[in-house]
Amino acid sequence: MSTTEKTRYSDEELQEFKELILEKLAKAKQDFEMYKNEVTHANSNDTQGTSPTFHSLEDGVAVLSKEEASRQAERAQKFIANLQAALVRIENKTYGICRETGKLIPKERLMAVPHATLSIEAKQKNK
Repeated sequence: MSTTEKTRYSDEELQEFKELILEKLAKAKQDFEMYKNEVTHANSNDTQGTSPTFHSLEDGVAVLSKEEASRQAERAQKFIANLQAALVRIENKTYGICRETGKLIPKERLMAVPHATLSIEAKQKNK
């Protein structure tokens, strides 16, 4: 049985993935806080005393910037949830197993997308 296919990552490999995910999680949480602050403090630039035209242009830019920050905050929040779910899979020792094929997702893919739950083949099949 020396040619059996590996069915899960070793504890050492899982620890390596965990460290990568914890780094990405810390960064994602920082990003989320930054975007959230942008959304809540976007109108802190005071435009009083400037021309009405300039004021409405500034307001338009502020609204667009607030919408973009809101979208980015939403994406960061989703990324955080996906990374936290990946940590749970590490604890359950099911991390890195494709939820469709049951095969191991290649390590290179997990290093690039640590919250992946599908192998490339399964992902392409779902398109």
